[in-house]
Amino acid sequence: MLAWATAALIVAVVASVCIGGMPTTPLDVATALFAPTGSEKDLAIIGLRIPRTVLGIVVGACLGLAGTLVQGHTRNPIADPGLLGIFQGAALAIVLVAAFGNPSGPVQAMFAFGGALAASALVFAIAASVRGGATPITLVLAGVAVSALCGALVTTVVLLNMDALEALRFWQVGSLATRNGAIAYMWPFAVIGALLAIANAPALNALALGPQSAASLGVSLRRARVLGIATITLLAGTAVMLAGPIAFAGLIVPHIARAIVGADYRWQMPASALIGSAVVLLADTIGRVIARPGELSVAVVLAVAGAPFFIMLARRRRMVSL
Repeated sequence: MLAWATAALIVAVVASVCIGGMPTTPLDVATALFAPTGSEKDLAIIGLRIPRTVLGIVVGACLGLAGTLVQGHTRNPIADPGLLGIFQGAALAIVLVAAFGNPSGPVQAMFAFGGALAASALVFAIAASVRGGATPITLVLAGVAVSALCGALVTTVVLLNMDALEALRFWQVGSLATRNGAIAYMWPFAVIGALLAIANAPALNALALGPQSAASLGVSLRRARVLGIATITLLAGTAVMLAGPIAFAGLIVPHIARAIVGADYRWQMPASALIGSAVVLLADTIGRVIARPGELSVAVVLAVAGAPFFIMLARRRRMVSL
């Protein structure tokens, strides 16, 4: 199954590199990579499509892993990374920076990453402060509360400042295009997050049996949840910084991975990373095809595909229970 997932990712990569406003073939891609002539096709492939494809691979893997972790830790099959306030925290940081400084794109991206981290840390602090510590229920409730608070503050700022409104409109698109080369200094965070996600897999397998069973097996619930929330924040914050808020990827991908490799999180993690990259790349490619000569953002395509999936998930009891 992992081999099939890898094959799907390869197909998605080839499609992402070859399909666009200017039709190209795999031979054109090979020529641009190994014997460039400086033609318009070479410039489009090397300067635009390959960086965009690499960005899609990283963002998709981060969202797939973060979605699997958040569903596992909250025991909620309809959870995604936005449940922890990450998207709204990043949006609040974007509008505040635009309202008071209007900095360049890379600076805005770094503040978005910081806002995502701060919102997630606040959610965990609130959840851990109640009696019994951070549990799936308290994490969800704290996430909803922090998201609502950040959303209200975002609305207040954009109503009072037009620069903040323009920055928010651009950032909320959720696209793989024109992200200012942030991947050059964000890839270490993605790699560290992926390694921590794999390290968290055995604890998630134990937590799936229930808190008491996990504790009897020697799993520290507090340490597992702290590591899990930190990993989700790192992965989702990286994805938000690189591509903006892309909804539904973190919801859809874990269910696909669970369907093909089973309930063992040691296999779900690599499957989620591969499938997440493939899903994001295919959605981005579809957006370039169906709206020529323009394009639809990957967030719009995933929202259109994710809404029916969400309805199907809600109607099937066997899929709803984790």
